[in-house]
Parts: sequence; C-alpha cells; structure tokens
Amino acid sequence: MADTMQWANALSTRPSLEAAVAEVVERASSSLQAPADLGLVFISSAFTSEYPRLLPLLHERLSVPVLIGCGGGGIIGMTQQGQMQELEGLPALSLSLAHLPGVKVQAFHIVGEELPDLDSPPDAWVELIGVPPSPTPQFILLSDPFSSQINDLLQGLDFAYPGSVSVGGLANGSLMGGRIGLFINQRLYREGTVGVALSGNIVLETIVAQGCRPIGQPYQVSKGERNIVLELEEQPPLEVLQDLIENLSESDRQLAQQSLFVGIARDEFKQNLEHGDFLIRTLLGVDPKLGAIAIGDRVRPGQRIQFHLRDAQTSAEDLEWLLQRYQKQTHSHPAAAGALLFSCLGRGEGLYNKPNFDSQLFSRYLDNIPLGGFFCGGEIGPVGGRTFLHGYTSVFGICRQP
Repeated sequence: MADTMQWANALSTRPSLEAAVAEVVERASSSLQAPADLGLVFISSAFTSEYPRLLPLLHERLSVPVLIGCGGGGIIGMTQQGQMQELEGLPALSLSLAHLPGVKVQAFHIVGEELPDLDSPPDAWVELIGVPPSPTPQFILLSDPFSSQINDLLQGLDFAYPGSVSVGGLANGSLMGGRIGLFINQRLYREGTVGVALSGNIVLETIVAQGCRPIGQPYQVSKGERNIVLELEEQPPLEVLQDLIENLSESDRQLAQQSLFVGIARDEFKQNLEHGDFLIRTLLGVDPKLGAIAIGDRVRPGQRIQFHLRDAQTSAEDLEWLLQRYQKQTHSHPAAAGALLFSCLGRGEGLYNKPNFDSQLFSRYLDNIPLGGFFCGGEIGPVGGRTFLHGYTSVFGICRQP
C-alpha cells in the first residue's frame, strides 16, 4: 500500500493538565499508526495559568518534528467514541496529529513589527516567512488579536504566495483578562503569529461559513470614502435601507433591528451574484443628517454591496448549503484525510441553543474525518480568492492528497 496521508485527533476533558496531555497523546498516536510529521494543539483558556507547562508535558510523551497551537475560548475535537464535540468555557485539550508523506512542513513565528510595509516586493515577505513560493505552500496561522497586524500579514501572504490558501484564527485568553498563548515546537509566545507552511503533496480546501443571507438586491456604491458609504445608486444609503426594511416580512424586520450586516461583492465582474460571493462586514452606524452608513471595511465607488441578515436558522442553512456544494464539487477527488475548524465565539451554543452544531453538521456530510480546532476571536479564511479576517464565521480547512 502506498504511503498515504493520515490524520488523527483526540479531545480530553480531564481537569488535570498532566492527565489531559497523557490522554490525547496516547489516543491520537495509537489512532495515527504512522510517524507524525505535524502536531496541532488547542488548549482551553480555562488552563491559562498552566500554558507554560503544556509544551514540556507534550515533549515528554510526544515525538513530532513540528508542533503549533494556541489557547482558545472553546475547544473542538473527537471524543473516544468518535463523536465531534465543541467544549465552550470548560477545561479541554485537543491534539491533531498528521502523517504527511511528500509534504515539507515549515513552522515560523513572526511579530507585527517585523512585517514589511505593503509596498515591499514579494521577496521581502518570502524572506520574512522563510518559505519558498514554489511549490505553492498552504498556511495554517494562529495569531494574537492585539499586536500581530494580522490584516497586513494576510495581504502580504496573498501577494507573495499567489494560489496559496490560508486558514486559522485569533487566539483568546480567559475572560478574566488572561494572557494568550501561542505555541510552536518548544516555545510559548504571547504575541505575534505562529504558523506552519505545508508544501508539496497536499491540497488544503476551505469552507467559509459566514452565517448570513442576503435581503433585497445588490446596489452599487456611487460615492464612498474610507469606510463610509455616502451614496448607493446615487441615493442616500439610509433611504435605500429604510425602503428595503419596510418591504421585509415582520420577522425579518425584527431581525434587522439587531442582526443587520453588509456584504461586499468580491468579484467586480460577476454578473449574477449569489450565496458565498460576498464578504460579510458589520454595519457600524448611520449618520441621519447625511443619510450615510459606516461599515467595518474600506469601500470605494463601483463596488457592489448587499444587505444581509444573520440568525441561528440562517447560519445553519448557510453552512449546510456550503457543505452540499463542497460535497458535489469534490465527489471525484481523493477522500479528505483530516480537517480543522476555526469557529467564532459568537457561534456555538450561544447562537444555536444546542452544543456541537457546526462540527456535527460537518460530520453528516464528511464522515469519518478527524476534526480538531478551537473557538476564536476572529477567523482567517479566503473569500473570492483573497484571505480575510472574519467574525461570526466558521472556517473549515480540509486536507487531502492531490
């Protein structure tokens, strides 16, 4: 039998860190049945004070050439019975191990101050990351939310590594203002970005579920500056929005009071915009005097935007639609070997009123794929061929051989 890619994941809920480490290493290693080339570890922020002990404990029991990970507000992984589980706010530890034949695995840590400015040539980024652009690398990135300059990093990676895919999330500490933890091999960092580049015999596919549905129609921005939309189709945006809301059903009108978002079309040339063509951004405020609206991104004349709503049912339908589409598109490809899930703290049980929703929906469409991940303070994934930092999103990174 040819040497094939393998993944394994184990989740532990033991409140003692020693016991949790022993359990995940034992279960993931015996499930993998091949030497691990990469480890990904996610630890609950309930263990914040014990972050410095994690890597020494892992190192005693686990032999893996490259290991990265971080702390998160909730942890995702596989129970002993093979069920997907999302644990929010409880002590938990998730370990994914991957056997990656024919794949070069390179880890890196960078801090925001080291980033080249955005006018620099691609070589400046390649030199910083230390990974050649060919064969095209796939990136997994874990960042601190405060000082990593993550948006600049994502723009730089897209520029220097055309065709690469990046997924990941922002680590978070405990609600008591605990410090974040980023782990790489045997080092604990408190800031910057830890990442791994996977080059060679690997494909990283993504599902980016932003949890929204469009209402009304797309409008073209006829006047805008910075993040302010001043005119839509030469009308004040607030008037356009008021007309739109008046024509909604009663339940959607209520939803628009607290869950209204703006989708920015990513493809300038696509005629018929559909589900998944928009980058969802928050509606920050309105200026009744000017009739302008402010959104959580830069806008420019000529862009098309469409208003969106978000609730539990919409989020569920959005993810299901994306999973069905992924299943259709990949049914003739080699089976996926493993997956990672980076989900927003604003999803999970707080959104759906039941646990394990996104991960179990994933397993209904993609069965028997070991899944690990965490609940983030911001999710990294591509929309329309460029990589963005999202909110309220679930980003799945699915790995297989080409």
